[in-house]
Amino acid sequence: MTKQPNLLLLMADQLTPGALRVHGNPTVKAPHIDALASAGVVFDSFYCNSPLCAPSRFSFLSGRLPSKIGAYDNAAEFPASVPTFAHYLRGAGYRTILSGKMHFCGPDQLHGFEERLTTDIYPADFGWTPDWTRFADRPGWYHTMDSVTQAGPCTRTNQIDFDDEVVFNAKQKLFDLARDKDPRPFCMVVSMTHPHDPYVIPQAYWDRYADVEIDMPRVRLGADELDPHSRRLRHVIGLDLQSVTDAEVRAARRAYYGAVSYVDDQIGAMRQALADARFADNTIIIVRAAHGDLLGERGLWYKMSFFEPSCRIPFIVHAPNRFRPARVPASASLVDVLPTLCDLVGAAPHYATPLCGRSLLPLLGGAAGADEVAGEYLGEGAIAPVIMIRRGRYKFVHSPADPDQLYDLADDPRELQNLAQTPRHAARVQAFRAEVAGRWNLTLLHDAVLDSQRRRRVVDAALRAGRYQPWDHQPVRDAAKLYVRNDRELNELEAMARFPRVAS
Repeated sequence: MTKQPNLLLLMADQLTPGALRVHGNPTVKAPHIDALASAGVVFDSFYCNSPLCAPSRFSFLSGRLPSKIGAYDNAAEFPASVPTFAHYLRGAGYRTILSGKMHFCGPDQLHGFEERLTTDIYPADFGWTPDWTRFADRPGWYHTMDSVTQAGPCTRTNQIDFDDEVVFNAKQKLFDLARDKDPRPFCMVVSMTHPHDPYVIPQAYWDRYADVEIDMPRVRLGADELDPHSRRLRHVIGLDLQSVTDAEVRAARRAYYGAVSYVDDQIGAMRQALADARFADNTIIIVRAAHGDLLGERGLWYKMSFFEPSCRIPFIVHAPNRFRPARVPASASLVDVLPTLCDLVGAAPHYATPLCGRSLLPLLGGAAGADEVAGEYLGEGAIAPVIMIRRGRYKFVHSPADPDQLYDLADDPRELQNLAQTPRHAARVQAFRAEVAGRWNLTLLHDAVLDSQRRRRVVDAALRAGRYQPWDHQPVRDAAKLYVRNDRELNELEAMARFPRVAS
């Protein structure tokens, strides 16, 4: 077995920490996540850097904020010239493998991964480009409240089809790696789309819960009680067009909890395959999400917000041979993952560009950390950049379009008291505003976002005229090299395919 550790990164999409027992939810059944958490290092204040599918992933891969790489929204191209942890680890001798969702937009569908086992569930083109100049026009391709009003059990969905394929291929790849003569360690990312809406799940998972078990949102606010950005989110997801009943809210949350249990079962299957392939003792497992889900809190759904259920995510590092079980209270975020992975495997690369994150290795070992996070939201539902800074107990949210928000999360974890206008916090607000002005040129960033949106809309319209050439990843599966073929002796072929091998 290789001395360098293997890395298995298990990703869920739109998984809020409040839906896990390890973060205080007594209802959700996720025993495999619970087991990883009990033997691992659990981060209690971990954030995505942008609460939207694609830019969150691009920050995770690159260690940089969306504004640094032009990855503004779900149709922004992730430039092929941006180094990712897959590039750095591959350069350090790792096999880099991706199975599942990563929402790469543009013709580069690998970004340093040597192998990609599935296509993506979402399109790779520019068709989902938002238009801040026409905010009143709701995009037809975005969420509606049908995901909530039509929640319930089902037999199959796009998401079940996709995640079943993702996990099947990932498990098969583990067995292929175990039988392979290639001695390199691996870094495998297994990225599921559950528990992302729509809130539907097969009957067996629906039946793991009863209506009476399902907790309801704790913060109920009317539209007139919301901040301006939250009111815009109501518009963009169509909440102002459809009323939602308590029964529908409960059904949506029940289906969501069922989807969390589905994700947990897939994590259990991956752990079993890891053990069966005899990799378990030398593999670091990391469990994380792309972003959270508001799940009806404040009357809002999905993400796109810097309120805690939307932007805070689970992050668990399971490496019991290296780190004692622990809870980390210091805030950290996805931009910290790239330097952490490099430190974990001793890669020590020369980073081609300055990173926005720091290695979490000291925190994993029990030392203190920086306890701060920077976030940006530049996608649909906004009309100007939205900046978030979390430091210590305070969260500050600033946008040129809106009044500031300041929350003391130690005293007010549900973020009900905006302290930005209180005289006692005037100096703190001023310091945060000065920090934002020093770290971001929001006028230039706003112009860059509008310019990018304009260019992508032109390109997308042109590429749809005449013959359309998609960028979506097409996995190659060469049938001539599968199972029993006549290019090798049968006994040799069967012996190589058997694991563990029979001693000569």
